[in-house]
Amino acid sequence: MFLSRSTLFTNRRDKFHVGFRSHVFFFEETASLKKKEVKIQTSSSSSSNSFDNALYDYASVKALNRFYRGLSSVRQEDPELKDVIAYLDNLKNYEKVGVPTGAGTDSDDGFDLGRMTRLMQLLGNPHSKFQAIHVAGTKGKGSTAAFLSNILRAQGYSVGCYTSPHIHSIRERISVGRLSEPVSAKSLNLLFQRIKMTLDQAVENEDKRISHFEMLTAMAFKLFADENIDIAVVEAGLGGARDATNVLSSSTVAASLITTIGEEHMAALGGSLESIAIAKSGIVKANRPLVLGGPYLPEIESILRAKASSMGSPIVSASDFGNKSVIKGISDVCGKPCQTCDIVLEIENDLKLFIQLFNVNLCMLGPHQLQNAATATCAALCLRHQGWSISDGAIHTGLEHTELLGRSHFLTSEEAEAIGLPGAKILLDGAHTKESAKALADTIQMTFPKACLVLVVAMASDKDHVSFAKELLLVRQLEAVILTKVSIAGDDSRSTPSSFLKDSWILASKDLGVEICDFGLAKCSPFLEKQVNSTTKKQEHGTIALVESSYEDTLRIVNQMLRTRGRDHADNIVAVTGSLHIVSSVLGHLQRDQTRWEII
Repeated sequence: MFLSRSTLFTNRRDKFHVGFRSHVFFFEETASLKKKEVKIQTSSSSSSNSFDNALYDYASVKALNRFYRGLSSVRQEDPELKDVIAYLDNLKNYEKVGVPTGAGTDSDDGFDLGRMTRLMQLLGNPHSKFQAIHVAGTKGKGSTAAFLSNILRAQGYSVGCYTSPHIHSIRERISVGRLSEPVSAKSLNLLFQRIKMTLDQAVENEDKRISHFEMLTAMAFKLFADENIDIAVVEAGLGGARDATNVLSSSTVAASLITTIGEEHMAALGGSLESIAIAKSGIVKANRPLVLGGPYLPEIESILRAKASSMGSPIVSASDFGNKSVIKGISDVCGKPCQTCDIVLEIENDLKLFIQLFNVNLCMLGPHQLQNAATATCAALCLRHQGWSISDGAIHTGLEHTELLGRSHFLTSEEAEAIGLPGAKILLDGAHTKESAKALADTIQMTFPKACLVLVVAMASDKDHVSFAKELLLVRQLEAVILTKVSIAGDDSRSTPSSFLKDSWILASKDLGVEICDFGLAKCSPFLEKQVNSTTKKQEHGTIALVESSYEDTLRIVNQMLRTRGRDHADNIVAVTGSLHIVSSVLGHLQRDQTRWEII
């Protein structure tokens, strides 16, 4: 298949690039997942390779073989959590099967919040025994919650943080105390064993309708109460109004926070941006401040402000004109990039708040992460206004010490080498919406404007694949798109076959006027060789989309591409994206004890 159509790319807001572009796509779908051994092959043409290159090839191939063997076994939770996991797995898990239409709306179709209220009552209403910041929004919830939690910990508070989803272990969703470490398996198991009879009674009372998320939320709130935390930072799971976390009341919520409003979970949240805004504004509590992240469309911000007004809630906005947050530059810290920022907030409307933070080195990259940091700072200032002791230094320190698995996450050079991709910069980012794809594109172009980019993409079936693809096809240095498939929350029911993703990327390229070309996998090596050695290398490279049915084969192709480009080419970026689940696939195997890997 060959499709061709060229167009002048309009200048995007970031002014990264204007020009004509041509893209070439590779497609092949393998029939089944096969266990493979990568072997070093020699030929007369390779005899001229240097001894260093031979050592490089051997090391990278050996690492890949070890990595592939790790892929054959599924990562298990801590054995001490076997009872907890088995119990939760018997409950309805909407992360695996998808959320019903209208489930997040405040309507007859919405989740039954009364069920969560009754569960809390059986447990002694633990959610009424601690103060909380309640965080909702389409994107940025987890990052903002992490920023805010670390600010509070830097001040010395004992913090409970509850977020979702997780990367390696369900323990990541809950942290307790003055450190940002996940709750221990021992603590979670002891809690479960102590309250299991009560949980059993709740499941029976509700005719087994209690969900996985509701049960885990209840366990987190009970743990927070038992540990006598100073404050909790609680991320809503879906929407806000009917989310299980919305049992939090105005008597304990210190502030509500809404990061962004975007087109995700449209069907579950009413089918429009307006209905999504209404659902998420359901976390606003009477007479408690509402922190707005943004920026929002004017009609969406009007909905949020109207809700706050009706509840008598003062508004603090990170996007007000008086707020000046800027990225001043990119630097390298311990082998990883960070962005140096100034955050100046001067809020003069409902509350009078002010702070100046200079030279804040954020490990979380991109303008969107700067906005998340500013939003978390606004929440911290709200707490300070209420009498909480939070110094400017604690805010500065908390922001700088925040990192989050799978969000703007760069592997170290040692980690890249461990998976057989030495010399490449590996970026893991769980972007899966149009907005987050745009943020990822901006981050890459800002941080590595001259880098050659390879994308590895796997997505859930309920995402807008075409809009996601369009944003990333606009990255000027994009050379390859490798499409693959991973399980979603341990199940294939929401996974998207690589062939379906391929169709979406083709459609996106047509809409953008991008020229694409379909090659078989057998042509991959000679084509890449031609690309690298071409005398026209100064021109825009094509895009190569390799549709693979297995994650294992995808890594093999990435390795082949980078080796063809040459090990001394430092400007190679491999971005693994499309869902946190493919990010988990990479991190899960990196976390294995290397002594368990077979040596070739």
